[in-house]
Amino acid sequence: MEEPAVQLSDDDDAAAAAPGPRIGAEHRNKKGKLKRAFYEEELSKLQIELAKLQSYIKNRGLKVVVIFEGRDAAGKGGVIKRIAERLNPRVCRIVALGTPTEREKTQWYFQRYVEQLPAAGEMVLFDRSWYNRAGVERVMGFCGEDEYLEFLRSCPEFERMLIRSGIILLKYWFSVSRGEQERRFQDRMTDPKKRWKLSDMDLESRLKWEDYSKAKDDMFAYTDIKQAPWYVVPADDKRAARLNCISHILDQIPYEDLTRPEIELPPRPEERQTYVRPPLHDQTFVEQRY
Repeated sequence: MEEPAVQLSDDDDAAAAAPGPRIGAEHRNKKGKLKRAFYEEELSKLQIELAKLQSYIKNRGLKVVVIFEGRDAAGKGGVIKRIAERLNPRVCRIVALGTPTEREKTQWYFQRYVEQLPAAGEMVLFDRSWYNRAGVERVMGFCGEDEYLEFLRSCPEFERMLIRSGIILLKYWFSVSRGEQERRFQDRMTDPKKRWKLSDMDLESRLKWEDYSKAKDDMFAYTDIKQAPWYVVPADDKRAARLNCISHILDQIPYEDLTRPEIELPPRPEERQTYVRPPLHDQTFVEQRY
């Protein structure tokens, strides 16, 4: 396989290479990050638009796949949560596959991901995806060189096939600097609510920063194709990254507002005293501690 001539920049340079933000200093704190009040107001507006997009996807029978990749602690889970939290889980589904089983390891590599693809009227959010092979599997030695090279050959054709079948495919890479990643790791170490996010693999990734940089650049060189380009999201500012990514998704899928219009509830019928409920002491109640 010939080595592509173009190599993309490392994560440390992503913020500097990206166009400047439109939002001014009045909406930023002393560290230059978005203020919470402004972020929450904008997020609410975007979530209303996501609800409209959801209705359009369901009504028109669209099939949408959104892939979220990036280094550990880059903020993928945060944006996925904000996208899905106001949507119907029957329409918007999150897929976060674990380690493949022994049986799955013998299957065609893409097979277990194909099983998760959307039917008509569905949107699937992949919290990591088939790109595991080009990232963690490549760096940590979980796949052989032949398997890795075959992935680079097959992946662009696989994605072109998905697109020809009618699937809308969006791919996002969340780019975080080394210093910000370390700060987030330290935060997870000290916060019991976040400690579960810190896996042994995360700790190992701290020692292989340059290896992951090369793996990401090689992955981009082969899979940043015209039909399914990679979109890089500078993610040192989590709030800005979430808003930027959600607004970009909304821009990529032209939609109309097909949500149910405001309606008045009909008056409820008068209660009829014909049914006698069983005594309340027959039921078991949760203890009221609060």
